[in-house]
Amino acid sequence: MRNNRKLAFTLIELLVVVAIIGVLVVIAVPNFLHAQMKAKIAHTQANFYTFSNAFQAFQMDNGSSGK
Repeated sequence: MRNNRKLAFTLIELLVVVAIIGVLVVIAVPNFLHAQMKAKIAHTQANFYTFSNAFQAFQMDNGSSGK
């Protein structure tokens, strides 16, 4: 004789999954924010480097010594 009981997740199983996802989010979000900040810093540094090169090229084209 077969048991006609429906197969479903119990409340405890769902709570465990939600807790695991919560722990992963707590670990991942600060790392993501830190990586995002480092990317912004690297982008800004690249912009300053590009501006510096462009300014030096401008000075060379216009005969300025930069002093």
